[in-house]
Amino acid sequence: MFRRRSSPPSLHAIQQDLARALALLKEAKRVVVLTGAGISTPSGIPDFRSDMTGLWSFTNPFEVASLWAFRDHPQRFYKWLQPLAADILKARPNPAHLALAEMERRGIIDAIITQNIDGLHQVAGSQRVLEIHGHVREVHCLTCGWEGESPPYLEAFLRSGELPICPQCGGVMKPKVVLFGEALPHDIVVAAQEAALHSDLMLVAGSSLEVMPAADLPALAVRSGSKLIIATLGMTPYDHLADVLLRGDVAQTLPWLAQRL
Repeated sequence: MFRRRSSPPSLHAIQQDLARALALLKEAKRVVVLTGAGISTPSGIPDFRSDMTGLWSFTNPFEVASLWAFRDHPQRFYKWLQPLAADILKARPNPAHLALAEMERRGIIDAIITQNIDGLHQVAGSQRVLEIHGHVREVHCLTCGWEGESPPYLEAFLRSGELPICPQCGGVMKPKVVLFGEALPHDIVVAAQEAALHSDLMLVAGSSLEVMPAADLPALAVRSGSKLIIATLGMTPYDHLADVLLRGDVAQTLPWLAQRL
């Protein structure tokens, strides 16, 4: 989807938007957060869709990150995954993750829905995290169904290029991330939709809102009477629904809000 670029807002406009967002958060009783890749880029994890820098700028996702591509050429998938896995394993939560975890601890946030697979929300201390695209904490075998924790396998792969082999049947194991052509986890998607439906404020942080079904969650929330704050660097297709648009680095805007709630 082509996305227009907006001119940077003035400092005065940013301050006004932050004040409006803060007021909405103080009034809300059921806050649900939706996060995307933009919340993890300050931690050193690249996003997928940014022009010239996103991972899909260099690779056709269907050739390396689809279920059929994994089954046919798992080594190609792991070669593509190698730099991303290295970034994820060494990444630490940034101030945006920590701000959301603090807001949840204080009872301000009910749930975090994330499109990310890096697990940084949990490392930061968030408890109710709905990972609609899966995660890299575990691997599983598509042949026999065996499951196990992924760090030993991914670390061995990063050291020597050794593919994660199932100890039960010898098949090549896949991280528990959702690939193209693979069904999303039904129970997680339903829980995310229910959270959006029952929210009275949805905060979108670092998502371009271009990938379904996550992209439709803000519209679902708004149709149910929820207020909407979108905090991203760029524009999204749902900006027209937002009560407040926060144009800035979420590693700065979210801590600012958390400190004043």
